[in-house]
Amino acid sequence: MKKQCCVPPKSDAEFVCGTEDISEVCKRPYNPSYPLVCMDEMTKQLIGETRTVIPAAPGQTEKYDYEYERNGVNNLFMIFAPLEGQRYVKVTDRRTATDWAGCVRDITDVYFPRAEKIILVMDNLNTHRPSSLYKAFPPEEARRILDKLEIHYTPKHGSWLDTAEIEFSVLQRRCLNCRIPDQETLKQKAADWEQNRNNRHFRK
Repeated sequence: MKKQCCVPPKSDAEFVCGTEDISEVCKRPYNPSYPLVCMDEMTKQLIGETRTVIPAAPGQTEKYDYEYERNGVNNLFMIFAPLEGQRYVKVTDRRTATDWAGCVRDITDVYFPRAEKIILVMDNLNTHRPSSLYKAFPPEEARRILDKLEIHYTPKHGSWLDTAEIEFSVLQRRCLNCRIPDQETLKQKAADWEQNRNNRHFRK
């Protein structure tokens, strides 16, 4: 038998340093003026049906044809505040530096506008850089956003330290493990999941 898992790297100073940094951040006491926010992203292929699905019935599972049509790929951002038990899912057409920058501005201006400083945890994806803000916005706007952030990166092979990744796992199992034909359907399913989970204040 085989099982996929995250095999920790051999003793590595950079990994240990990064792990301890994230651990220290997550141990800080709750302060609404300095919220801890974890961010992650994933892609979802949009798949449409070519034949009518036969719905489930007593004693019968739902049936769908093996043929399908590809309708492109969308990107999802997960913004998770574990101490508040709140999360937000943003769907975009692409996964680019400017898409990431737009999502970060939503974090500072829409989701946490009253925060003095946002403690932002994320992985080391090549688009997750302060310079991406300067690609998307004028310099003064990019600096304004950056001044509201305290950024911490998970170490290489340590993305599991980002609790937004755990939220994505739940979203995948509860909401995205089916064929989704278009972006509007994806947005609605993600929004329904987000509202339900936020109303129940699920934390990490």
